[in-house]
Amino acid sequence: MYTEVDVFVSNYTLIDPEIYQLWIEGCSSSEAVSTLHQRAIAKQTGASVELIASDVLDHYRTFALLERLLTVPSKLSEQMIFQIDEATKHMLIEKYYELDDAVIRELLGRKLSSRHRKDLDEVSERSGAPLRCCRRQFDNVRRVFKAVEEMPGNVVANIRTTFLLSEPLAKKYGAVVFIACMRFETTKRKLQYLSFNDFYHCAQAIMVSWTYSCTGPEYYDTEMDREFLLELRELRILLDKEKEHKHLICMRLKPKLLEKSYQELELNFRLYTRALVGLACNLHRGRELRSLFIDLLERCIEPLRLGGWPKTDLAQFLCAYEQCALQMDVLREADLKSVWERYMRVIAQCLITMYHV
Repeated sequence: MYTEVDVFVSNYTLIDPEIYQLWIEGCSSSEAVSTLHQRAIAKQTGASVELIASDVLDHYRTFALLERLLTVPSKLSEQMIFQIDEATKHMLIEKYYELDDAVIRELLGRKLSSRHRKDLDEVSERSGAPLRCCRRQFDNVRRVFKAVEEMPGNVVANIRTTFLLSEPLAKKYGAVVFIACMRFETTKRKLQYLSFNDFYHCAQAIMVSWTYSCTGPEYYDTEMDREFLLELRELRILLDKEKEHKHLICMRLKPKLLEKSYQELELNFRLYTRALVGLACNLHRGRELRSLFIDLLERCIEPLRLGGWPKTDLAQFLCAYEQCALQMDVLREADLKSVWERYMRVIAQCLITMYHV
């Protein structure tokens, strides 16, 4: 008489997050073994170097097989070859698409073409990241860009849906895609002091306030609101009321600013207001829009630095500059109050972000 026995055979795939991280960082298998050995893994587990090497090689072979699925994350969820729990799948995808700020800063402004992929040695040298790591991030950025650049709707939502990324990481990719779509100048020598995080915050502000993102799902938030940019030309009427504008600002800020900052404001208000309004009047031109960051630096930030403005005083000045203009009849009569608010919301954010002292 035979007894019935239920048998379950599993090929559950074990992933060591520490080894995976070393693979993601571009370490070779031998480098990974050396690193793990130095971290006293052998002492903690009693494993020999040979056993660690065998484990690393086994993991690296698995990662190589998984990589073709990670390039299309939805396939990782659908495939049946590797039995992996959902939390591990999320970790694999998130780590694979992880962005190193130093690497991405070097990639900003570069064309995402196969020809430029061959020239990543400089990116590796400048960022301090291994070449393999740079290539992975370059390929990921190019893949995400090609997938979502022409998708209507919110670019971050599109990235999350297509690549199954967390919102913070999808926002980073969204900023990179937006900067690439707009072809903003980010590579000038003068702009090298700015980090990827600086450009990220500026891009987020522009996407929220200057694109078609608020007008419906059929519009792109990687496309500038052209009507708004054309309306910005009308803000030149503020220059005709320069004295009134200056008076209101000085009254508001005299009790708040440092004496040095206040004197600088009185002395150079015309320089600052002409730079801020003049910038707005030219943003409808593609070339001027692409040079937004270098123009902000040369026309606004450099004069403010020369004036010795502390960042806190600059923030108060920009707030007063916006609010005092809204009190004036000239913007209300021309129906430009909302245009002015949209413009200054972004400019103030960018200036504060870029103003390193």
